[in-house]
Amino acid sequence: MTKELRARVGGIITELGYMPDPSARSMRSKVSRLIGIVIPDLTNPFFAELVQSAEQAAANHGCNIIVMTSFDHAAKEADRIRQLTSRKVDGIILVPSNDFHTLKLPKGLPIVVVDRLMPGYSGIAADHRRGVRLGVEHLLKLGHRRIGFISGPKHSVPANDRLRGYLDAMEQTDGGTRAAEAPLIAEAAFDYESGRSAGNYLLARARSERPTAIFASSDQQAIGCMRAAHDLGIPIPAALSIVGFDGIPLASMTTPRLATVKQPIEEMAAAAVAILLNKQTAPELDKPILFACEFLTGETTAPPQPD
Repeated sequence: MTKELRARVGGIITELGYMPDPSARSMRSKVSRLIGIVIPDLTNPFFAELVQSAEQAAANHGCNIIVMTSFDHAAKEADRIRQLTSRKVDGIILVPSNDFHTLKLPKGLPIVVVDRLMPGYSGIAADHRRGVRLGVEHLLKLGHRRIGFISGPKHSVPANDRLRGYLDAMEQTDGGTRAAEAPLIAEAAFDYESGRSAGNYLLARARSERPTAIFASSDQQAIGCMRAAHDLGIPIPAALSIVGFDGIPLASMTTPRLATVKQPIEEMAAAAVAILLNKQTAPELDKPILFACEFLTGETTAPPQPD
């Protein structure tokens, strides 16, 4: 086609307002330029940021994403995956529901599991265990020994990894020469209200028995715990240090600013998209890519007060 003819055709297309049909284009190219993403809960700031980061990463490769929510339910999750498969997506980023062991995933469709790792699939996650150790070790260096821990649900893979990180750090207190005081652990969901309830459980006791510091398995829990401390008249960080996990934007807006262990959400999302588009080698099955976390000091930690 000559330049003149191309210019004439382009002018006619513009004049008529013609838009190419992406579905017809995908049928010819066998590539849809669509990536599906299934998450358990769109109201969770971590998952919302993951979606936003994945959308930006996909756009950088000329792709779009379709977001679906499983409501942390395996049957709904299976339905969302069937819908995405019928849309001929090029691949799926999946954050599995906590009962994901009941799920049968389609064969042949590229799937990258993010955050909640699943046996038999390529996975990407933050190094939850080492990340929690960063935060707990910070508290230990400040002199805290009575450190409470708000864990996530016991059937959650990330929650169990974070709990192991806490126990690792506590067991190695003072180089293993002196055991830390008995750990105070409260199990809770990752949301704000559950963090407040767990905070009340850990803090509503005699001063000599309550923790001088609390590590929460999510920033939402930590913010809820801050509310519990406020309601009980316990000043932060003067009488209680608090550290969260995730590094959500709200953590930098609390008063005082929340100390937290930040997950590299943008990097994880970019890697997942690159793997689905064959721009990056997929990790071996059951050998996930683990991204290092970063500790952000914030303003909610200080040395403990004498009893």
